[in-house]
Amino acid sequence: MERLIGHIRWISGPVVRVKTVEDVKMLEMVKVGDMGLIGEVISVSEEEAVVQVYEETEGLRLGEGVFGTGTPLSMLLGPGLLGNIFDGIGRPLTAIKKELGDFILRGANPPSLSFDEIWRVKVEVREGDFLNPGDLIARVRETPLIEHRVMCPVGVKGVVVEVRESGDYTIDAVIAKVRSEDGKVHEIKLFHRWPVRKPRPVLKRISLEEPLLTGQRVLDFLFPLAKGGTAAIPGGFGTGKTVTQHQLAKWADADVIVYIGCGERGNEMTEVLEDFPRLIDPKSRHSLMERIVLIANVSNMPVSAREASIFTGITIAEYFRDMGYDVAVMADSTSRWAEALREIAGRLEEMPAEEGFPAYLPTRLAEFYERAGRVITLGGRKGSVSIIGAVSPPGGDFSEPVTQHTRRFIRCFWALDKELASARHFPSVNWLNSYSEYFEDLKEWFRREVAEDFPILREKVMNLLQEESNLQRIAQLVGVGVLPEPQKLVLLSARMIREGFLRQNAFDPIDTYCSPRKSYLLLKLMLKYYERASELVKKGIVVHKIEELPITSKILRFSFSVPEDRLEDEYASLRDELEKEFSELERDHERILSYRRRG
Repeated sequence: MERLIGHIRWISGPVVRVKTVEDVKMLEMVKVGDMGLIGEVISVSEEEAVVQVYEETEGLRLGEGVFGTGTPLSMLLGPGLLGNIFDGIGRPLTAIKKELGDFILRGANPPSLSFDEIWRVKVEVREGDFLNPGDLIARVRETPLIEHRVMCPVGVKGVVVEVRESGDYTIDAVIAKVRSEDGKVHEIKLFHRWPVRKPRPVLKRISLEEPLLTGQRVLDFLFPLAKGGTAAIPGGFGTGKTVTQHQLAKWADADVIVYIGCGERGNEMTEVLEDFPRLIDPKSRHSLMERIVLIANVSNMPVSAREASIFTGITIAEYFRDMGYDVAVMADSTSRWAEALREIAGRLEEMPAEEGFPAYLPTRLAEFYERAGRVITLGGRKGSVSIIGAVSPPGGDFSEPVTQHTRRFIRCFWALDKELASARHFPSVNWLNSYSEYFEDLKEWFRREVAEDFPILREKVMNLLQEESNLQRIAQLVGVGVLPEPQKLVLLSARMIREGFLRQNAFDPIDTYCSPRKSYLLLKLMLKYYERASELVKKGIVVHKIEELPITSKILRFSFSVPEDRLEDEYASLRDELEKEFSELERDHERILSYRRRG
């Protein structure tokens, strides 16, 4: 029930000060002015409330009324979320386009979910059953990929006193009634509301033991992210943050993807909206949109809604986590979200901290990233929320506040490099500046599911790349030609790893996705090449003869020439060919030495 809480006395962009005539709650949703603009109370004093408005405030006048709704900014959670596109405060953009046209009229606030769509519901409880929060009540096949599980809402506990038969219902149909111990009867519908700034409760957090496989070799093999973990992708303009996020959204093995375009350029968000519906899930062969929720808040949308968008997205992710799913959240980009905080803080005339950002920037970042985790839900199911946030430091300066504060709350750092991007090396993840603190937690999984010697191979690769970096400095001073042959071989082998393994073409139909098994076999082949070549170099064979062997280029082409269904056969064939060519080169060298000795 809306009520008048006061009148506008001051306007500065998205920030409005209200002279109150009635008590108002912090974080209460309000409707501002005659147009009913949507806003949220962010500060309260004795006679004044400060409201951040989620729409353009042009045309507002002093003295117009502000009306309270009595509820915080909330999201409707129920069937219909998957495959849908919402703005930063949860308004369904597809439904708005159908009803209002290409532009969102100010004051328009349609419900997040359709109350007209009919769902086939399978009821799982009977009269007399005792329900706790999180217990399963009904199932809805929302998409061919995801079964929507209707759960007993948080705060509701008691005996089922009335239940409807399985059948076809809209989301506002009452499918069960529960009487709590105080005698109050609660109506259970297919949906409920949840405040976006309030984390959903869980039974307990559990350890992270399984990787979130992304299909990107450099990430999965060198810097893996755990399901329930947190990662950041920092990089300057043009380093490929958005394409990397798109790749993760396409190929990550999470059950549900929540993609948040937070302050993104419109053309990049358009690419998402056009490409994702055409993509096919590699595991299920269904459309990728059947397991994706999109939050679109592009750079020309109101800045306050940008600030709310990541909390809208993480609330949806927690809801699917509570059903027992593994959810991945892609936030692109948290820097533009932080800029929205800075603008609002400036309008509020708050004391600025580093580079004008508000002093509470670290707290807000923590509130977001701490909502990740692998948990036992209230209903006893296992689920996880993994968060991958892109960071856009100006000029690629990783010492700026957003990047530095983000590093405090994440354990996986995928640093994108401008020089690699300029050299057309994508994904431009710098293997010397990046790190993952999850590898030790995931080591046993890789040993069990991929190969026993996986950690050993990873260590050898990292050592080889580090050694190459050291040699490059020397080579720049004295030239590659004067280096001893073993060091030339290190440079050759590391270059093969960089070009044939770490580089990956997002637009190649074969190379766009790489399974852990393929990554393992490819790297095993490259390290086998290095080890056999080292033996030959010790016998006096020069590196350029080894490099000229046909097997060198075949190994470099392995990633984009060998599909997953021919993986084992092609690997065995190349391994045998490698051994044959190296043995022939060795025999030729021995014949030459023997001829020289006889001469």
